[in-house]
Amino acid sequence: MGPHPAVAAIRLAVRRVLHDILNDSPPGTDADPGPVVLAACSGGADSTALASALAFEAPKLGIRAGGITVDHGLQPGSDARAEDVAARLTALGLNPVESVPVDVGRDGGPEAAARDARYAALDAAAERHGAAAVLLGHTRDDQAETVLLGLARGSGIRSLSGMAAISGTAGRYRRPFLTLDRQTARKACLVQHLPVWDDPHNTDPAYTRSRLRHEGLPALEKSLGKGVVEALARTAQLSRDDADALDTWAREATESVRDAAGLLECAKLYALPPAVRRRILRKSAIEAGAPAGALFARHIEEIDRLITGWRGQGGINLPGKVVAQRQGGRLVIRQG
Repeated sequence: MGPHPAVAAIRLAVRRVLHDILNDSPPGTDADPGPVVLAACSGGADSTALASALAFEAPKLGIRAGGITVDHGLQPGSDARAEDVAARLTALGLNPVESVPVDVGRDGGPEAAARDARYAALDAAAERHGAAAVLLGHTRDDQAETVLLGLARGSGIRSLSGMAAISGTAGRYRRPFLTLDRQTARKACLVQHLPVWDDPHNTDPAYTRSRLRHEGLPALEKSLGKGVVEALARTAQLSRDDADALDTWAREATESVRDAAGLLECAKLYALPPAVRRRILRKSAIEAGAPAGALFARHIEEIDRLITGWRGQGGINLPGKVVAQRQGGRLVIRQG
């Protein structure tokens, strides 16, 4: 008799990702213990299921499996809870295991600040342990929420493409569960008798994603049916494919719109489809020194009007003290 279907599903998802990692990192030998793969674990159901599947699958493939939990320090007793999660990871057979405390700033709001601190800690841990990859427990439900949040921001097709299955420096982050629902992960923990910690922030109405999870998505499912989460996750993948294609087109078109001095020619930019042209403008602004995180759709639209709605207007001030201006049929973007 095989494992419970939920357990089989999480193990298969992790096994597929580990095989992909091994394409880049050969399995270990006695002389070379092989690549390290870390599971990021909060103690919640999704990441606990992930850690359990990694602990089961990795040794069979010559991969060393470790675990990292991040203490955000946002609640009383968070340090003790993080140590408890680390102990659970060790009990699963993961090694190395670390509990890493971080200081959460305030930039971009509480959710963004916590995320930034968490990823910085995971990056540092991956470097310390020479990890080939860090696995994250985001599920199809998380993907659906991310798509809706992107839609609410109104910031274009890239924001609708949700979370990538592979992201980060050199493809460091892998998300094996993006095609699995949250219930599957929770069921896998239940049948394996794995203790799960439910973060109170996940039900706190002060947090946008929490409101979406407990109020927004259930309302959509009530109105449109139970397939909403799956449809939103499918939208993410289709949007990602489209966005990737447009990014490639923009990269290939960039050189064709530059003059001999390397300046962007407005007439040639005007002839491009808006989606391609705006990607070129965004990349040019970032290369000139504008911080990507502070560069919004409205900034790109203002630059675009120098090309499509030229009436002699002055330069456009962008984040990072970058200025975009039209000079003699050329678009010049540089730090002022």
